[in-house]
Amino acid sequence: MKATAAIVRNVGGRFSVEEIEVAEPRGSEVRVKIAGVGMCHTDLVARDGFPVPLPIVLGHEGSGVIEAVGPDVSGLSVGDHVVLSFNSCAACPTCEEDLPAYCHNFLAQNFAGVRLDDGSSPLSQDGSVIHGSFFGQSSFGSYAIANQRNTVKVDKDLPIEILGPLGCGIQTGAGAAILSLGLKAGQSLAIFGGGAVGLSALLGARAVDAGTVIVVEPNAARGALALELGATHVIDPGATENVLDTIKELSGGGVNHALDTTGIPDVVAVAVETTIAHGTVGLIAVPPPEAMLPANMMSMLVRGTIIKYITEGDADPQTFIPQMIAWYRAGKFPFDRLVKIFPFDQINEAAKASEDGSAIKPVLTF
Repeated sequence: MKATAAIVRNVGGRFSVEEIEVAEPRGSEVRVKIAGVGMCHTDLVARDGFPVPLPIVLGHEGSGVIEAVGPDVSGLSVGDHVVLSFNSCAACPTCEEDLPAYCHNFLAQNFAGVRLDDGSSPLSQDGSVIHGSFFGQSSFGSYAIANQRNTVKVDKDLPIEILGPLGCGIQTGAGAAILSLGLKAGQSLAIFGGGAVGLSALLGARAVDAGTVIVVEPNAARGALALELGATHVIDPGATENVLDTIKELSGGGVNHALDTTGIPDVVAVAVETTIAHGTVGLIAVPPPEAMLPANMMSMLVRGTIIKYITEGDADPQTFIPQMIAWYRAGKFPFDRLVKIFPFDQINEAAKASEDGSAIKPVLTF
């Protein structure tokens, strides 16, 4: 069937909104009419050179309504409202341990741009291949082909057009705080970076009744929003002489956990030193390729510091997306405060807003 999609044809090029053809779903695939799709940093990284085949339709925070299902689909039906997340193989050791974010085939499942069974793409244009299957969905389009593995059914009374970011960016931040770090009620947390992932970690911390939560963020508007969302303190690193000393003073000697969402080695170096004995430091952002971990080993030894790199918040979308929605319904997880809506044909404007910080989580709607 015909669909409108945003195609990346050249590394670093603009998203080009064009008409494409979308194949019928087969096997365990579903075809979803996209209502909304979030713009994530990973989309921009792929646009700007992370190795994916071109031309390609990106997008991996889609949500919408199932319009067709393949013959092997179970548990999903036409008319279901769904959120799309990352893909995984369901068969490797980590998938069998309910850790799909660490699927042994994660890169191929999410970045190959084709179906792995035969190398085909569900997308085309005038007989020419347009690569799809990005994160098992390629949802920068009016229709997407996903797999039942990365499709999560949600209630129909929810605002379906804004739910897509629960499948990646918001899941990553909230999951990092709750699942990866194991943040418990009353414990303290320092979050470095107040973008979509950092503020989602804040939302997760508040959902589980964490204690002191400090957000380090130079953008004044984001800092103000962090306070509104429940941050105990916000530190502007540009206006603070010593961020480490300030965090220790505000937290009574240090925090239980720290989370870096910047990928900046100098920031990570501070984060590692903020935790008390047996504290955990979570790292999320993609660092520069040549970056090394800037940590004092003796300091870590004395404190028994745990450092963990995190993918997708260690979440299983099939269970964690419903959990976030339950918190949202209970008024404990207002992720909608992070969203700024753009019409789909303004995808390049949404990308720019994501890059310059004027939007925390752009969501494109049809």
